[in-house]
Amino acid sequence: MTTLVRWGYVPFMLIGINSAAAYLGAVRASELWAVALIVTAVACSFAAERLLPYRRQWNSPLDDAGRDSAHAVVNEAFILASVAVIPVLAAIMPSRSLWPAGWPFVAQLLFAILIADFGITTVHLASHRIGWLWRFHAVHHSIRRFYGLNGLMKHPVHQAVEMAAGVLPLILLGLPVHVASALSVCVAVQLLLQHANVDYRVGPLRSVLALNEGHRFHHLKWAGVGDVNFGLFTLIWDHLYRTYAFDPQRRFSTDDLGMAAKPDYPEAYLRQLAEPFRASGACQFRQPEIPSRISDYGRR
Repeated sequence: MTTLVRWGYVPFMLIGINSAAAYLGAVRASELWAVALIVTAVACSFAAERLLPYRRQWNSPLDDAGRDSAHAVVNEAFILASVAVIPVLAAIMPSRSLWPAGWPFVAQLLFAILIADFGITTVHLASHRIGWLWRFHAVHHSIRRFYGLNGLMKHPVHQAVEMAAGVLPLILLGLPVHVASALSVCVAVQLLLQHANVDYRVGPLRSVLALNEGHRFHHLKWAGVGDVNFGLFTLIWDHLYRTYAFDPQRRFSTDDLGMAAKPDYPEAYLRQLAEPFRASGACQFRQPEIPSRISDYGRR
């Protein structure tokens, strides 16, 4: 069973769940099917974390289960609600005829993923460089364990900025609602895979796909050191931005996570929502210095 999870979990999620989303989008099924697929993906993620955990202790709540669930419900509801307003926005866009509607549905979905990936990756990188964005993004980096729901542990303001960067260009092109619905499932699946406490393997694809092996480096708590691997779906843009990093020998523990500059960041949900608006929400951080070799991380 562990071998099946190690090598089969990612294909099941990326190909199985996402293909189901693509099929349902292609036949223009009710958007409620997207909710069902997301619930299925969450359940599979939790099951895989129990069967093959990267760190068994990360499966145990640290007084954070309720808070993380609140973040996940609010932010996933925001994503799904955004799908509902796309027809209204698309109807008033003068460039809606630019969408490649003649392409096969899968090609349209991959096109949407690539554009969304660029926008979200770029805003994510900027959130580690620009003070006011970091105030809101810091919520995501306050984690003390690395598991599936962390992907949606975001301040709603930062979630809105990231989604706008990823989806607005698509809406300007005339993104159809059925493509947007499938895209919302793909985003949810990717966030689960990226933060899953699962010791899965993808081989050489770990340098192309933005999955948990690489994303753990992004959550290293030291300023500069964690400013790598910003991609949501792929690491293509990280290679271009020269922010890609990986060390196959590196292992991670709870002591590596969080923010060294703010170890006492608020943990309660409502306090995390308020923190960016407080004076204490600022965080001193220096211009990141990306090491030329990943082995340099151990010397920082």
